[in-house]
Amino acid sequence: MIDAYEDPGEPDCRGGWHYLWWLVRRQLGRCVAGALLASVWMVLMAAAPYLMSRAIDDGLVPGRLGVLAWWTVALFVVGAFNAWLSIMRHRTMTRVRMDANFRTVKVVLGHAVRLGAALPRRVGAGEVVTIGVGDVQTIAQALTVVGPGAGAVVVYVVVAGLLLTISAPLAVVVLLGVPLIALCAGPLTVRLQSAESEYRRRQGVLTARIGDLAGGLRVLNGLGGKGLFADAFRRDSQHLRVQGYRVGAVASWMQAFGVGLPTLFLAVVTWLAARLAAQGDISVGELVAVYGYAAVLVGPVAFFVQMTYDLNRGVVAARRVVRLLTVEPEPDDGTCPAPAGPSVLHDPESGVRVLPGRLTALVGARPGDTAGVVDRLGGYVPSTVTWGSTRLDAIPLSEVRSRILVADNEADLFADTLRDAVGGRSNDAPLLQALHAAVADDIVQGLPDGLDSQLTAQARNLSGGQRQRIRLARALAADPEVLLATEPTSALDAHTEALVATRLRTAREGRTTLVTTTSPLMLDRVDTVQYLVDGKLAATGTHRRLLAEEPGYRALVARDVDEEAVR
Repeated sequence: MIDAYEDPGEPDCRGGWHYLWWLVRRQLGRCVAGALLASVWMVLMAAAPYLMSRAIDDGLVPGRLGVLAWWTVALFVVGAFNAWLSIMRHRTMTRVRMDANFRTVKVVLGHAVRLGAALPRRVGAGEVVTIGVGDVQTIAQALTVVGPGAGAVVVYVVVAGLLLTISAPLAVVVLLGVPLIALCAGPLTVRLQSAESEYRRRQGVLTARIGDLAGGLRVLNGLGGKGLFADAFRRDSQHLRVQGYRVGAVASWMQAFGVGLPTLFLAVVTWLAARLAAQGDISVGELVAVYGYAAVLVGPVAFFVQMTYDLNRGVVAARRVVRLLTVEPEPDDGTCPAPAGPSVLHDPESGVRVLPGRLTALVGARPGDTAGVVDRLGGYVPSTVTWGSTRLDAIPLSEVRSRILVADNEADLFADTLRDAVGGRSNDAPLLQALHAAVADDIVQGLPDGLDSQLTAQARNLSGGQRQRIRLARALAADPEVLLATEPTSALDAHTEALVATRLRTAREGRTTLVTTTSPLMLDRVDTVQYLVDGKLAATGTHRRLLAEEPGYRALVARDVDEEAVR
């Protein structure tokens, strides 16, 4: 089975069927072992009726008790050995499915990491969640075909050969009956693929809405939009429910065929064998054997139908994975070297200039304007931004990422210890300095195990203000050459915000830092404020000068407490 640190390989992304075959090829030896074990297991199940027929014909004769005992012992030994084979087959196929599951998780996770910031802009959150929650398991289940699927084909051929030694007409019925059953289920598989694809699409939409709802419920409630969002969620959930009924209708027919058709097949074969026995064409022992063979075939025939169902669902899931894996990351065509030392970051679209070694604040009435400037300065969207005398998109992306850090105030926090969430360094001194600068000392002291305390996903066991300070501490611990922080203090109370502003200035002394904010407590402590109007630079200066000279700026940022301080 794939190791946690093993390279999963390069997936075949030409289509769903190609991806499933790639999963088989990546563990070919195990799949062959599973097919071999399943084949022997099913063939030995067919051997039981043969041994029983010999015991009846050869042993149920006066004076031949030893023969009967011999066949009985043989039947017991074969049954015991087959039970052991069944255990080994199940273990092998479980490992096949787990390998497919983990390998798919690894390739999806690896590709998500490669996409980086492009992922949320190119793929919906609901799509990714649906793949991780449901599709990987569906794909893994589809690989069952390599074991019992192969075994079903082998036992089908073996039983047909055994029946041929008893009666040619019975062999013909078996040889033609199984393909006929598969043909009966064929049209349903096409409908299932279509219905399942639409269901998965709607499921992704609804999952995305659930994520949006969980992340923004308080904001929606405050703006009075909770009702509108609830109506949209209710409408999407009803659509999903209706589509689920359609999938269930097709799946129920396939499962009914999987049980009903093999039973009907067993009845037909048994009836024909009984007529042949009544006519004296076959012996009683052969009649018992025919019934046993037909009963053994019920499992493989039912699996043929189930296999069709699982494979079609697996292909639909694999196509979704392939669609994600074929999403290309942002192009990285940079070949020019980055500036050797601190340099000016300039965004011609807005006119913003971030001077090296300075603490700069970016202010705008619309958060989208300031966020857009940060995205361009950080190299997350196509732009004409320059760094020094070089265009930012001409510099290799890896070098940009290593020197320019964009710290989003809603960046993800993963479930881990506080130490690893902030930086994961073996030396705690830099982490404690970063936590102090972010005024997060009290968080460490308030948690039961300090830095070793566990955080839940998105650090939901902390308050909103605490999470924001942890995010800021993580950015400060990285100590980038250029730090671009969006609204780093928006969820903090005035006292904590003033402390963060003071300590941030000290922690980033001599380093290039840009913060987007409208807080006068933060603005009063920066070197330069750049004021945007409609996404364009309207004024530059200190906070106090802009308060005095720019009415629009004053109306946007002034607070009574700050006005008192200005007087």
